[in-house]
Amino acid sequence: MKRRWEAKLKQIEERASRYERKPLSSVYRPRLSKPEEPPSIWKLFPRQTQAFNFVKSCKEDVHVFALECEVGDGQRIYLVTSYVQLWFHYKSRKHLLHCYEVIPENAVCKLYFDLEFNKLANPGADGKKMVALLIEHVCKALQELYRANCSAEDVLNLDSSTDEKFSRHLIFQLHDVAFKDNIHVGNFVRKILQPAFHLIASGDDEDDEDDGGIPGTTSQAFSHFSEPPIKRGISFREMSTDEEIGESWTLTSKARERLGSAERSGPDLSFLVVKDPAGKKRLFVDLGVYTRNRNFRLYKSSKKGKPVVLEVAEDNRFSLTRSESTSEEEQCFLSSLVSNVRFSDTLRVLRCDASEDKQKQAGHFNSTSTSVENIEGFQASPYPEIDQFVLSLVNKNGIKGGIRRWNYFFPEELLVYDICKYRWCGNIGRAHKSNNIMILVDLKNEVWYQKCHDPICKAENFKSDRFPLPAEICLPFLLKETRWLLNSRHYCSVLEAGKSQIKVLPDESQLPGQRKAAGCIVGTAGISRVFWRQWQQYLNESSLSR
Repeated sequence: MKRRWEAKLKQIEERASRYERKPLSSVYRPRLSKPEEPPSIWKLFPRQTQAFNFVKSCKEDVHVFALECEVGDGQRIYLVTSYVQLWFHYKSRKHLLHCYEVIPENAVCKLYFDLEFNKLANPGADGKKMVALLIEHVCKALQELYRANCSAEDVLNLDSSTDEKFSRHLIFQLHDVAFKDNIHVGNFVRKILQPAFHLIASGDDEDDEDDGGIPGTTSQAFSHFSEPPIKRGISFREMSTDEEIGESWTLTSKARERLGSAERSGPDLSFLVVKDPAGKKRLFVDLGVYTRNRNFRLYKSSKKGKPVVLEVAEDNRFSLTRSESTSEEEQCFLSSLVSNVRFSDTLRVLRCDASEDKQKQAGHFNSTSTSVENIEGFQASPYPEIDQFVLSLVNKNGIKGGIRRWNYFFPEELLVYDICKYRWCGNIGRAHKSNNIMILVDLKNEVWYQKCHDPICKAENFKSDRFPLPAEICLPFLLKETRWLLNSRHYCSVLEAGKSQIKVLPDESQLPGQRKAAGCIVGTAGISRVFWRQWQQYLNESSLSR
């Protein structure tokens, strides 16, 4: 017995000595980030709303992607992860075969196109030439309408054509230029393609039928953009009556008038008119891809049931910059992401509203306004309570400032407010004479800080100290309040597809005719600022009705 115990003790001592030399590692947690950075995130959700709610509560730099299931009726699930994490698993392409980027609603994004036509229905169509002519037309429009320089070398051209269908994706890599969101991209595309719409409506395609090919276009095709852009005055610098300058550009009334005349006289865009298998005329450009939270297929992915993936086209002229840390394929993947746009002091955000009527109704959003509809885009940002906080920052000391416009950068969860009529700058300790400031709200870190448009401040890369957001507009506060709601028995709010439907349950213990505010949340979507606003609105209505 003694020998047995001695043998066991010796084994234990040897094992302890071995563990001292080679300690046991901690519990393995998959991560691609550096040791000092938080671990990577990889979470799946059955609903898109749930995925976006999780992203907004997450401090890591993550995004939403849609995955098309191999089995079933094509239903999609939604993945939340970082670009780096996705590429690490995606590059092998063993399981992630049908992936889509979800372009977030309201988020600044790149200009992009989805092009396609049926080859059998259009035997004389030269797809490559049509793509080249479209790029030329778009670049010309960008230069003349927004003074944004662009060429075919700035367009990532992806191909997924088959024997039956010609299919391309174009993603414009504009230098320090992006659009406010993909709704504004769609408005811009529709405006510059109006002559093609008129061709489809009028049936004026004789040239197409005569030579069976694509009519040639000359420099005269763009004569409606012929005047120098400085003459036409298309920036907010010229629009503004108080010389307010912002890093955002839109079309002025003169530019819209010129665009209107272009719709009537128009360049020759007959090459954009194709036929579907039934022989009906349609547009080469798919206009259905400019919707909120649009799913846009990723580079190297295929549609379910289709063998062809999106590859770099033979006639692609976009060249990637060489990098020792990033492979060429990964660079191409990152460049193909429509919403992969980050804020910078030099970035210009382009706008194109749906109608002139909204432009005529433009006004500054200030503390005297009773409506949320006067911020640029004529709607509040996705976070109206933060809009109100920003207004409180610029309405003091007898100065009534306002919000001229806002832009939302999804990758950083950053709201950038261009301020009007309030120019106090923390860098110089006084108000600028002619240049405006910006208020930036970092939603992930729940802080705000100030920058400005002054050239000297920009050269110094000035950024004020970071100040915490008020607790009552931060997510932890809303979650804390929600715990109170969850413990209540009187009311129940059911979240369905991101919408709150409030049902009143009677409580005999309360005073007759009175019902106190309480409730619980059923479902997995979780609390959101949208729900909280709806709940507060319900409480206000309830108090008024008592």
